[in-house]
Amino acid sequence: MNGGKTMFRTQLAVNDAVFALAQGQDIEALKARIEGAVERGGRFESFVVVGDREVSVLFSPHTSVAFSVETVAFDERDDGDANVPYGGSFDE
Repeated sequence: MNGGKTMFRTQLAVNDAVFALAQGQDIEALKARIEGAVERGGRFESFVVVGDREVSVLFSPHTSVAFSVETVAFDERDDGDANVPYGGSFDE
């Protein structure tokens, strides 16, 4: 149980894929990196998603990107620590 605690969750939609971003990321810096990748004609950029997994996406002038923020139940596993081993599909 989370004791009624909540937190903000930022989601990044890239074309038809939606990624729930891990806590503690600098969203404005990520936006700037994506804009830079598009300006250069395309480039891979990485970010950390819930479960401390790293994702790399090729952003180009043809990539559709949207950010959204919502309030969700607090999840103590989502600490945004990208320096831990990445989890797997069977994490509890």
